[in-house]
Amino acid sequence: MEDNYYLFQGAKKSLIRWLADNGITDTGVLRAFDVIERHQFIEDHFLQQKAYENMPLPIACDQTISQPITVAFQSQLLQIKTGDKVLEIGTGSGFQASILAAMGAKVFTVERQIELFRKTRILLNKLKIENVKQHYGDGFLGLPQQAPFDKIIVTCGAPNVPTSLLQQLKTGGILIIPVGDNIQDMKRITKISDAEYKEETFGQFQFVPMLENLVKVNQSYF
Repeated sequence: MEDNYYLFQGAKKSLIRWLADNGITDTGVLRAFDVIERHQFIEDHFLQQKAYENMPLPIACDQTISQPITVAFQSQLLQIKTGDKVLEIGTGSGFQASILAAMGAKVFTVERQIELFRKTRILLNKLKIENVKQHYGDGFLGLPQQAPFDKIIVTCGAPNVPTSLLQQLKTGGILIIPVGDNIQDMKRITKISDAEYKEETFGQFQFVPMLENLVKVNQSYF
């Protein structure tokens, strides 16, 4: 993939200004969008020209890279602090994981599509994205071997809130998850204690569905 750095700089700066004008106030999120180049995560050279427009775009396995405002909004809701240990469900292109890593998080990400897992692994290595550990498996299982997590983000539409993910949150931790069928409510769930959670809703979004039962045990690095 060619690095069209100078070609895309103006469009990227315009997108960042647009995000700032549309509710993204977290400077860490805006800085990450400056560091991480969205066009690098889109294989189709024609579609790369649309990388800095606020729209979802197709990637492999009939999946999409979410529109920038969605990635930025979910990242802002997570309230990332440097050193946070974050679990991402749904690696996709790797763009969301890369944004979180650029914000200073240590990211563990799970992808259920083996082709996408392999493509994204190659891409993140090529781009030298650090602090992202990739795993192939069922997002509904989370990563109990790496738990607990400070933050968990789900980047696909879940039919419900998996108990396994709540269990893998630290006390005081935050789960961001879109819940619903065709249209999802964006939920922020804060773990007060093992028996108490605070739930907030932040508008409606549309994601590809979160699917389960792909593999029995999540695996990494193959």
